[in-house]
Amino acid sequence: MKKLRIALVLTVAAAGLWSCQEGRTKAERLLENYAEVVIPAPDLSGITDNGKEVLNLYRFAADEADAIYWQQAFGDKAFFSALPYAEREFAYVNYGPWDRIDEQPFLDGFGPRPAGARFYPEDMTVEEFEAWNNPLKDSPYTLVERTPDGSLEAVWYHDAYSAYVKKISHYLKAAADITIKASVRNYLLKKADAVLTDDYYESELAWLDMTDSKMDLVIGPLETIDDDLLGKKASYGAYVLLKNLERTGELEEVSRHLPELQAALPGDPAYHDFEPGLASNIFSCNVLYYGGYTNAGYKTIAINFPYDAKLQEEVGTRTILFDNIIREKFNRTVFPVGMTLLEGDDRPHVDANAFYWEIVYREVAKGLGVKETINGKGPVSAALGNEALTIEKLKSNILGTYLCLHEVGAHNVEALIMQPDVVATFVVNTIRSSRFGDAEATGRANLIAYNYLLEQGAIARNASGKYSIDYVKAEQAIHNLGALILKIQATGDYNAAADLVNRYAVVSSTLKADIVNLELEKIPVDIRVSYE
Repeated sequence: MKKLRIALVLTVAAAGLWSCQEGRTKAERLLENYAEVVIPAPDLSGITDNGKEVLNLYRFAADEADAIYWQQAFGDKAFFSALPYAEREFAYVNYGPWDRIDEQPFLDGFGPRPAGARFYPEDMTVEEFEAWNNPLKDSPYTLVERTPDGSLEAVWYHDAYSAYVKKISHYLKAAADITIKASVRNYLLKKADAVLTDDYYESELAWLDMTDSKMDLVIGPLETIDDDLLGKKASYGAYVLLKNLERTGELEEVSRHLPELQAALPGDPAYHDFEPGLASNIFSCNVLYYGGYTNAGYKTIAINFPYDAKLQEEVGTRTILFDNIIREKFNRTVFPVGMTLLEGDDRPHVDANAFYWEIVYREVAKGLGVKETINGKGPVSAALGNEALTIEKLKSNILGTYLCLHEVGAHNVEALIMQPDVVATFVVNTIRSSRFGDAEATGRANLIAYNYLLEQGAIARNASGKYSIDYVKAEQAIHNLGALILKIQATGDYNAAADLVNRYAVVSSTLKADIVNLELEKIPVDIRVSYE
């Protein structure tokens, strides 16, 4: 009888949702899932005229990265220009005709999104790739294409996207000519060469050395987020950023404690026996512009680069928090989800400061753990293959929360938050992010965390349709899952990674009911940005 009542509630809710949306196209409904946020013109009062021109050139370069990504994700952006407003705008949000939440088409005439995007021939199988003897095939910076005789060939990005990367290089050299900062000039010249050669080591070193600039440009093939086939090929993207000097100063203390944070990770110390470079730092910035994959679907709120394990060990990483986007995400999505889905006693623990510091430690966690397996299986990313990105996203989410709890408990966080604030905010953000579905790595990582917490009794969905939190069980579950992830990565256990994904990265009927509830409340899944 109880199951029947739940089914009836879901049916009635779905019917009500549909009746409210009758007469509207699918794209019109889907577009409402992304609240439009206008990024205001930045305050450039402290920037020289030369600096302002450098920012303009950064934007031009980012536009070229955006054009490359259209080629990687779909093809010609102009295809959508004649569509009605909602269809066109939603295509621009998703960089193609596929909704990134479920990878299914929202326009007629298209099948599901290819798992390998446009990095590989659509008819290429994994078995064909593995049997192909070509040393360039595993590079993050090569496309795999068919030759006229049907065989495979590897094509460097700088050749495949020659016209675009030449423009990027030109804009970066022009910016280097007018900047007054020696470190900025060095970085821009190194990056200008890198996009023409797909050799990024020296430019990444120069970027990490560029600590005295108020502005930043992160550009290039950065993450393998779109390659769901093999997890190898990097997507082109760009961020144009303006540093928040005051808040960056507040974050410097975190950078000094990276070795202690590494030692504090859960589980067997052998599974996180890696010494992060001592030059790691954390910046607070406002996003001025997204380009390429960084603008597709949901908006990134922080980054930790470079991904190169050698650089991470030799020098370190840079974590950048996007203050303006973090604030918008919390206000428009996280907080209203908490007020809708949590029981009354837990709602006061959903906290903006807790959200901010969880993001800080989430990004820090990306540079911790291990980068090479401890049993001779090579890099973690290679050993875990197409599951590597999901496990890495899960690692940063879980260990970031674990470290935040640890540091709040040790009174090392200069914010008026308590450990229950960290847990409740993490739970709400996990449920919110589970709305991204199981089609890509970020959604799968959040689904794993959600279902694991539910299984361990850390959260319970009550008859009211709202969640209550057992804070003791939640902290233990976060500890245990963090230790398991580190073991999987350190041992390169692909089967254990695949089992974790297959077992937990599922959208249950309970979660589907939550999604209906959030849609009825018109709470957006995420944000989309426009610019003044």
